[in-house]
Amino acid sequence: MGYERFIARRYLTARRKQAFVSVITLISTVGIAIGVAALIIAIALITGFQKDVQDKILGATSHLMISDLTGDGLADYAGTANLIRPVAGVKSVSPVVYGNVLLQAADKSQGAILKGMDLQAERGIQPWLEVLESGDLPEEGSGPREGILLGRDLAAAMGAAVGDIVTVVTTSSKLGPLGISPKFRAFRVTGTFRTGLYEFDSTTALARLPSAQKFFGTGDRISYLQVMIEDIFAADRLKASLLDTLPPLVYITTWGELNQSLFSALELEKNIIFLTITLIVIVAALNIIATLILMVMEKTRDIGILMALGATPAEVRRIFFMQGAMIGIVGTAVGTALGLLWCLAANTFELIRVPVDIYQISYVPFRITPLDLLLIVGVSLSISLVSTLFPSHRAAKTDPVQALKYE
Repeated sequence: MGYERFIARRYLTARRKQAFVSVITLISTVGIAIGVAALIIAIALITGFQKDVQDKILGATSHLMISDLTGDGLADYAGTANLIRPVAGVKSVSPVVYGNVLLQAADKSQGAILKGMDLQAERGIQPWLEVLESGDLPEEGSGPREGILLGRDLAAAMGAAVGDIVTVVTTSSKLGPLGISPKFRAFRVTGTFRTGLYEFDSTTALARLPSAQKFFGTGDRISYLQVMIEDIFAADRLKASLLDTLPPLVYITTWGELNQSLFSALELEKNIIFLTITLIVIVAALNIIATLILMVMEKTRDIGILMALGATPAEVRRIFFMQGAMIGIVGTAVGTALGLLWCLAANTFELIRVPVDIYQISYVPFRITPLDLLLIVGVSLSISLVSTLFPSHRAAKTDPVQALKYE
């Protein structure tokens, strides 16, 4: 196969009388390179955005949420938690009480979600609780008023800082001497946290579990058990396993079900972008067909001489197949390098910044997985190689007698 490769490379690199063929060859190579680079950048953008949002969501919310079907809350949550903890793959189980509230500080009010948690236990699990934005966790008996943690963006919107007093008003009401009135209680801000997920940081306040239970009047009940697991993609399997051991009135929701619409939309967008930008590679591959057909027409005499010297149609076919393959390989390699360099530069210098309140992240991260990269390279090379089949077959059918008839 040595001489076929030599001739194919010679046809691509040698100067020709017909410069038009050289121009089309260059356009084909550049087109494939642009298509591959665009594919890598687009897929890396969607994958990076999806991964970043996924990490932030799962860092701030449950992987599995164990709640009560009746809506009254879990009563024997300690016994339920003891059934869950020994299950393989479970990292932690913690009780949560939550409710919608109105926060008031000075002359500003803000709607929020107040969550009561075992903050000391969660601190060893959640990195954003381990290193707070400011202040410290609320502690029992820390002062005349219970402590509260505010999300960084929530605190900024209210103008509240560590040490300030905020009034928490719940939407549920209580019956007093003057009739029905909302519940309210003053809390002291002991710190602020930042998960990186704007939706969470701008709407969430955290308090100690007993404080939240007392404020919401849930008694010994909780809203749900928050379960964190080792492998987030094993959530459905663990859900099926836990349903066999937990009481019948217990309901389990996975992180995928909680965020199904968001991740489904991102996955659909990724597939559509892949198919759309692949058309660029297909258009470039059409130029390969045109290049090789023109090359066959230009080299008809050469083909006739080769076949007269004993070259078989299969060997002639390989010459033009290799020529098209070289165009595809060079274009794919250049495009891959350009795409990866762009992703590296965009991540290093945070080139594409976006509104954090809309996209949940401050800049667009680019991440390309080995599987995606392998798929892009494979598709590009496959299209390039397929595009060589017709021209190489056309060259192999050349009749040496007709090719050399007038020589």
